Amino acid sequence: MALLLSLSRAIDSLNTFVGKTVSWLMLAAVLISSVNAVARKAFSLSSNAWLEAQWYLFSAVFLLAAAYTLLNNEHVKVDLLYGKLPRRGQLWIEIFGTLFFLLPFCLITVYLSWPIVLAKFASGEVSNNTGGLILWPVWALMPLGFSLLALQGVSELIKRIAILRGDIPDPVLLADAEAAALQSQ
Repeated sequence: MALLLSLSRAIDSLNTFVGKTVSWLMLAAVLISSVNAVARKAFSLSSNAWLEAQWYLFSAVFLLAAAYTLLNNEHVKVDLLYGKLPRRGQLWIEIFGTLFFLLPFCLITVYLSWPIVLAKFASGEVSNNTGGLILWPVWALMPLGFSLLALQGVSELIKRIAILRGDIPDPVLLADAEAAALQSQ
């Protein structure tokens, strides 16, 4: 388990670096959007390439930071049963969901999107919009983002199993205890 936990920490470090780095792309998208809007309104200048660059940047943030979101437990959960279960039951639901939903979905998405990326790269396909950008870089974000998400799923799986085995403390229980201590003061 020690080796698996080391692997988990390495995956967490990778996705922390990627998530924090790509978050800056949102600022770039906002700046491009602002400059493009001013140029369009003030000078009647417009560029499809700049519009598409905004979409590319947003796509990069969304796809590449998904793993960072999972790492920080900030993803959306549908809580029909989960919140009523004891913590061990919640951990088992997370393990089940990772094994039977998250990982298969990520692997299928990577498998199906990779040939499209290669075809777009080989053809040099460009957007249909006048002055549009080449398409393969934005398509390459899909297998890359879902690969990072699958890796983070493996990391989360390792941590959930380690918590169940008692190898590491449960951060949720630690946070709950901290919150209770703060309320009692």
